[in-house]
Amino acid sequence: MSVGVHHHHTLAPSGQGTVVLNIGAGIGALVIHTPGSLHGHEIEVSPVQDLATRTHAAVRARYVRDGVRFSVVIDSLTAGRYVIWRDPVTPLAEVDVRGGAVAEYTWPEGVNS
Repeated sequence: MSVGVHHHHTLAPSGQGTVVLNIGAGIGALVIHTPGSLHGHEIEVSPVQDLATRTHAAVRARYVRDGVRFSVVIDSLTAGRYVIWRDPVTPLAEVDVRGGAVAEYTWPEGVNS
């Protein structure tokens, strides 16, 4: 997906066990845990070798056993290193996504998108 192409996402909370991930040989997923203040914001990621090719998802409330967590779940990522974007022009961090696995990143408190 390229910059400027946006799909509308539901911001309804997810229930327990409702996320299905497309992962496997050479394909992984990334979960970005965020503060609740980012609920509804879209967060973009891109491969480090192709910063213009971005994928995004919205921060959603996720109900878990001990309360509510806010996060972005992006699956179907080709294994490799990805940039997490703070905003359209500011990189926030880099993370490695491995095939058949789920990488996790925690958005720093006090950093808005």
